[in-house]
Amino acid sequence: MDCVFCREEGGDVLWQDDAMRVVLADETDYPGFCRVILNRHIAEFSDLDDAERERVMRAVNATERAIRRVMQPVKINLASLGNQVPHVHWHVIPRFSNDAHFPLPVWAPRQRTVSEALLAARRAQATLLRDAVRSELEHAFA
Repeated sequence: MDCVFCREEGGDVLWQDDAMRVVLADETDYPGFCRVILNRHIAEFSDLDDAERERVMRAVNATERAIRRVMQPVKINLASLGNQVPHVHWHVIPRFSNDAHFPLPVWAPRQRTVSEALLAARRAQATLLRDAVRSELEHAFA
């Protein structure tokens, strides 16, 4: 099977170890949108052993904490779908009441246009995620 997450990083790598990586996704409308991606190709979360599942969820939790601290969203969306990319990964998405799709999911029809100035300000904030994610993950795995 040709898998994009086996072939490519899936975004700008903020942190990685032998088991997984956290990447900043290239999502134009959603600066700060991160993915926690298992390095080995497994399609279903339930196929991981207990220790691996726990490790992935610690990374998701640490990534959420970092995004909340840096981006200060009104809500975080967590999703693990895998319909188009059947490779264990979690989306960690900062949401704002004035983002393009709020209150609907980011994959729903657009609700509004967001100014380039606001998106640029959020992109600037997102540049701080590298250090924040590393710090949270170091703490989570200490």
